[in-house]
Amino acid sequence: MNQHFLSPVKEAVLAHLVTQSFSCLGKKIRIHSKQEGFPDLENVQLAIFGVEEDRNSENNFGCGEDLQFIRNKLYQLFPGNWQTEIADLGNVPKGNSVTDTYFAVSELITYLLRKNIIPIIIGGGQDITYVNYRAYDSLEQTVNITAVDSRFDLGNLEDDLTSQSYLSKVIMQEPSNLFNYSNVGYQTYFNAQEEIELLDNLFFDSYRLGKAKELENIEPAFRNADIVSIDIGAIRQSEAPANNNASPNGFYGEEICAISRYAGISDKVTSFGIYEYNSKYDNNHQTANLIAQMIWYFIEGVNFRVKDYPFSGKENYQKFTVLMENDDPLIFYKSNKTGRWWIEINILSDNKYKRHALIPCTFKDYTEATKQIIPERWYKAMRKML
Repeated sequence: MNQHFLSPVKEAVLAHLVTQSFSCLGKKIRIHSKQEGFPDLENVQLAIFGVEEDRNSENNFGCGEDLQFIRNKLYQLFPGNWQTEIADLGNVPKGNSVTDTYFAVSELITYLLRKNIIPIIIGGGQDITYVNYRAYDSLEQTVNITAVDSRFDLGNLEDDLTSQSYLSKVIMQEPSNLFNYSNVGYQTYFNAQEEIELLDNLFFDSYRLGKAKELENIEPAFRNADIVSIDIGAIRQSEAPANNNASPNGFYGEEICAISRYAGISDKVTSFGIYEYNSKYDNNHQTANLIAQMIWYFIEGVNFRVKDYPFSGKENYQKFTVLMENDDPLIFYKSNKTGRWWIEINILSDNKYKRHALIPCTFKDYTEATKQIIPERWYKAMRKML
């Protein structure tokens, strides 16, 4: 990896860290500093880096700046009972062109993925989600994206790539490695009915804000994700004012922290991004504080990953077969470790979708199947594989 892609963490952040408790999180992180240079990534499991790119962020110019406020708040938190090694790689500066920044971010994420290090991306517009997705091309696998956002950000395919049109690029541009997209927390009045129908016709998952606030409904969307992308605009303005597109409605702080923990605890999630933070609207650094806590909960989740995916050993799960009147039986698995549920999708062993042979689901999906109601998750997954 070209370390010149990254600028070190600001000296002011490190000076602030000196005044903090010896047991705070910042003193456990390997930090890229001007004095110490680039950190050793041996045994590192999580790597934080910022993106100073705002040129393609719609109506939120400045969202790549002042990431030191997030770091100040994060570093002074106290870690949980964690074993995870964490590094802070600094920031990817604005390139001469947006394309230059995208190239640097993509190269960095690809490098980290190959080293089995989970990137935690802060700052920049949500268009970086598309760059994150493209970084998986070299892994030659299908990818699931879960976005926490009040808008779908579809745009038109002919539009330039922006924070509000990146999804059409993910869906349509080659190579097309997307298997599933889930939106969590969309608000209907921000999305055209045609877009809502399009997502449904593509057999993607979308959860309106009211349904998403019942958090058990959305946990499977994170257990099934490779990439989790959070737009700060999905959080209500009173909780997170640092976004020029903020809205009175959205998730509360404790809800978005629970969501971040869901993302961390998922065995499948391999990258996590929080976008559209704009410090010039941030009263008393409130949003920086919330983002720091979201990162804390993500790290907490990663520390408590239990690798309870079925087939790891029959003693670790229970198998339930539900006989359907007019169809093949549905097979469910329940983890003995966590009580989490999966539903089996019947596919050929050489199918390119074999990593999706088990779809995370809920206990409610199982109980509905026992009433002869086929779970929507199963139906959508099957349709995508045909």
